[in-house]
Amino acid sequence: MGIISAVYNFLWGDLFTIPIGGGIGVSLLVALLIPTGLYFTVRTRLLPVRCFPEMLRLMIHRESAGKGGAISGLQALIVSTATRVGMGNMVGVVAAISAGGPGAVFWMWVTALIGASTAFVEATLAQLYREPDPLFGGYRGGPAYYIHGFFCRGKKKSFLAVAFALSGLLCWCGVSQVISNSVSASFQNAFSIPPIVSTVVLVALAAVVVLRKNASVKVLDVIVPIMAGFYFLLAIIVIVNNAALLPGVFGRIVEEAFGLRQAVAGAFGAALMNGVKRGLFSNEAGSGSAPCAAAAANVSHPAKAGLLQAFGVILDTIVICSCTAMIMLLAPQGTLEGLSGMALLQTAMGYHFGQWGVIFVAITLWLFSFSTFIGILYYARSNVAYLFGDRRAAQTGFQLVALAMLFIGGLAAYTFVWDLGDIGIGLMTIFNLIAVVPMSGKAIASLKDYEARKGELR
Repeated sequence: MGIISAVYNFLWGDLFTIPIGGGIGVSLLVALLIPTGLYFTVRTRLLPVRCFPEMLRLMIHRESAGKGGAISGLQALIVSTATRVGMGNMVGVVAAISAGGPGAVFWMWVTALIGASTAFVEATLAQLYREPDPLFGGYRGGPAYYIHGFFCRGKKKSFLAVAFALSGLLCWCGVSQVISNSVSASFQNAFSIPPIVSTVVLVALAAVVVLRKNASVKVLDVIVPIMAGFYFLLAIIVIVNNAALLPGVFGRIVEEAFGLRQAVAGAFGAALMNGVKRGLFSNEAGSGSAPCAAAAANVSHPAKAGLLQAFGVILDTIVICSCTAMIMLLAPQGTLEGLSGMALLQTAMGYHFGQWGVIFVAITLWLFSFSTFIGILYYARSNVAYLFGDRRAAQTGFQLVALAMLFIGGLAAYTFVWDLGDIGIGLMTIFNLIAVVPMSGKAIASLKDYEARKGELR
């Protein structure tokens, strides 16, 4: 426990303090990701804004997945969205607003715009360094593969690539426990269902999907659009019903983002850092997770996969996270006073929709969590393959370990499992950025080539 706390504090604790207002504590991960994102945003010439129309066009214009287990660019986006759109969009946003106030939402938006460029670079690199997947068909890749290609051109494994792959597996084991713990807690709150029941059902259904050869993408193709669409629709209903309150809510978000309304010194720092941290954790840009899906996309140009993953960051944080924020901020503050976590969000939904709102949050969290688990097991394929080679036993072994973590997490509220997931994603990010920054020129060149040939590639 002591080691976990020490590593967590090293990664996410205050590395240094900026002397503004009451002081803004900056963690190592924030110090790495924000400058990197700004650097890539400049190098791609404001890609999130300039290329947004092209991202939308790629969403509408579907390329075929091809044969032999390959997936399309849109399917790769759906897989990455399944892992991005999860508890971070619900519990994470609740935590950010609880700790940093409404102003945290503004900094989550800023983080998404910056992170989209990072997501483009790492996803494009994953395409450039991918390889055929003899076990599952199609292609595989991700940071372990482009790190290997950059630092170790021979057959010998790269230490940095191995470290990334192990960090990813550690992260996803931790996330598996958090997933089931959140699901069992919400179902107990909404339906009084004992944790053992909801956990067994979750694990059984997950096992049916992940232990089958190519069921993951097919299941996510159905679940992700439905769950995200319904959640967005509910948020729109809340916004329309409370339209008169919107100017005040947006005013609070902007004013508190810069500490203009708070009387307590340091409130600006709290809003900034909580928004940035939760934004980074939610959209995962720079962590190296989504490139594992991007590498598998069968697209006519590597930059297409990069643009789709950049859009995924915007969709996750600016659209879905904002849905949670609006649901919370458009409920009376007195109704939510003293609450935290899922109880806070369920109470807000209960205010807007009655008991059906509480039930809807529980069901939505189940779908978000289920799809997240399926998505991270899809990611894990490439890391397991890099570490252990093309061995079906190794793939099945990790799947069974992850299912065991899913089961354990649903029965016991271990306080350190959030830290374990944060440690894993923190280490992944560090190892990933060590390669992504010096390799970024290849992704920028790919973007320029795509823009020059865009007409013939359509």
